[in-house]
Amino acid sequence: MDLNLLWFVLLGALLAGYAVLDGFDLGVGILHLTARTDTERRLRINSIGPLWDGNEVWLITFGGAMFAAFPAAYATVFSGFYTAFMLLLLALIFRAVSIEFRSKRDAPSWRRLWDGSFSGASLLATFLFGCAAGNVQIGIPVDAAGVFTGSFLSLLRPYPVLAGVLAVAVALTHGALYLNLKMEGEPQLRVRRWIWRGYGLSLACLLAAALALQAARPQAARNFAGRPWAWAVVALLALALANIPRAVRRSRPLVAFLCSSAAIAALVFLFAFSLFPNLVISSISPEYNLTMVNAASSPKTLGIMAVIALVGMPLVIAYTAVVYWVFRGKTRLTEHSY
Repeated sequence: MDLNLLWFVLLGALLAGYAVLDGFDLGVGILHLTARTDTERRLRINSIGPLWDGNEVWLITFGGAMFAAFPAAYATVFSGFYTAFMLLLLALIFRAVSIEFRSKRDAPSWRRLWDGSFSGASLLATFLFGCAAGNVQIGIPVDAAGVFTGSFLSLLRPYPVLAGVLAVAVALTHGALYLNLKMEGEPQLRVRRWIWRGYGLSLACLLAAALALQAARPQAARNFAGRPWAWAVVALLALALANIPRAVRRSRPLVAFLCSSAAIAALVFLFAFSLFPNLVISSISPEYNLTMVNAASSPKTLGIMAVIALVGMPLVIAYTAVVYWVFRGKTRLTEHSY
């Protein structure tokens, strides 16, 4: 049980790391078309240029860890969300291709094509992530054999769609706060307007999602009864959200961005906490739920993986820290820029 819990926590940590790190470059992509000039768009792309591919390593690691630690849950989720994941894969591919191809030609029509592709793919990927999380939270039709019995359209229920909109709003705000940290002058002033728009939309969607989740799955809050310490995370979320506008008004962009990061990490924690000890909730019967016990690999496998994680995760964290330190500061355009 200790190893199962360890891997449940590690998966949550990987998911939080991805949401925080790739969340802002997805947000930069969503905001890309709001830039007024080609130079401003290049500045925005180059602000994430050295970082975006490293950020996606956290998603790959999450998928690999889930496959090895909880193969039954991995099989159910990836087969049930197959069409959605193919769309997600295409969106992530087009984001990467757009970043690389945009600067290959100076023709305005060429750059408009890849600008639209970059922004649209970022929006679609973020929405699909949120929609997937919403479906997992309220349950999907899984039978006794762990087989998904629904369809792609059945995943587009009101709550998952609302969760998708929430993910877009949060990523937009997170991306705007990151650009506020990396830009200066007129581009920085322009992006600050999007901070307030995204922030207001995020708060509205968060409140609506909390109420909708309580209506769709009242059991989501049951873990708070036996573990009151988790309310501290709710308090952290509230404080982080409240401090974002304060930091922006006081021209402290790093503090605002760190508060946004803390809020996203808290949201991921609450998402995992509402599921615990489940990985996949069956909307057909609670008896068909896939948990961290019945969906897990053998104890030997989990133990070997724990040793690998003990060595590998500090290296990933150290690499990420070094990259962010090297590319700190305001974004500048050079002859080698996108």
